[in-house]
Amino acid sequence: MSIESVLPALTAFGMTAIVLQLLLMRARHLLPMDRPNERSLHTQPVPRFGGLAILIGGALALPLAGQSWAGWLWPVPVLAAVSLIDDFVTLPAVPRFAVQIGVAAAFAASLMGITWWLLPTVFAMVWMTNLYNFMDGSDGLAGSMALIGFAGYALLAALGGDLQLMSVCLVIAGAALAFLLRNVHPAKVFMGDAGSIPLGFMAAAIGLIGVERGLWDLFAPAMLFLVFVADASATLVRRLLRGERVWQAHRTHYYQRLVRMGLGHSGTARLYVAAMVGCAASTVIMQMLSPARTIWLLVAWCLLFGAMGRRIDKRWRSFESKLTEGQ
Repeated sequence: MSIESVLPALTAFGMTAIVLQLLLMRARHLLPMDRPNERSLHTQPVPRFGGLAILIGGALALPLAGQSWAGWLWPVPVLAAVSLIDDFVTLPAVPRFAVQIGVAAAFAASLMGITWWLLPTVFAMVWMTNLYNFMDGSDGLAGSMALIGFAGYALLAALGGDLQLMSVCLVIAGAALAFLLRNVHPAKVFMGDAGSIPLGFMAAAIGLIGVERGLWDLFAPAMLFLVFVADASATLVRRLLRGERVWQAHRTHYYQRLVRMGLGHSGTARLYVAAMVGCAASTVIMQMLSPARTIWLLVAWCLLFGAMGRRIDKRWRSFESKLTEGQ
């Protein structure tokens, strides 16, 4: 790997770090703040514009990755603009989802054409976009998933000979690392919707691009981001079965339960990062050795996470009963 191939990532890291520092020093009173409420895991107001620094730092570095990226990164500023407004004023769910569905449909159709796969593909893209936002609620989690997930994409793209896509993925990973250094516990800044929504979309979009280019199989993107997919999906299903309003904020994700049960932000982040690295490493190895068997690896990881989820559920019920008795 030459210095030219990693220069975009180094630039993204440096630019994001500089922009983030400038925003914290000069503009924090103008930008969104995350103030504690009954659904929060933090107790002090924290700036919520780290994602803006990631996008600016990444945009400044992207020209070093080549010019062909411009045609398929157009959804990012659209989603970022809507999400930044949402960070300020909390938009209703309908217009937010309408924009996400429209963007995902246009993007997927431009790659795949109008086929029967389009509808499930758009659903998967919108779900990935939002689950990333759902999982951005504890110090270090979303930044770590961006760093590990997009670094995994970069490695798979390099193995497939697509150095331009590799550079784009490294830009995202480099920018995420600069943010992560300020987001580990105790976090100095949060990502906000302006960061988590575009990153979730890019996780889905690059996954689809890699499948279309034959760089990885259909299950590799789900494997790379399985930690977030599993937690968010299991929580959604559980809340749907209970008849809850799934679009409202809450504190019942597995990572939120672990934090509240005493593992804390740092302990929860370490546990999730270990799982992220395990999923990413096994995905890359399987794509190198036997891509057709990735689905069985996905099933194995899902069974493992299912067993862990059942154990957390059991401990949570005991924790809740103790809280009730204490009241």
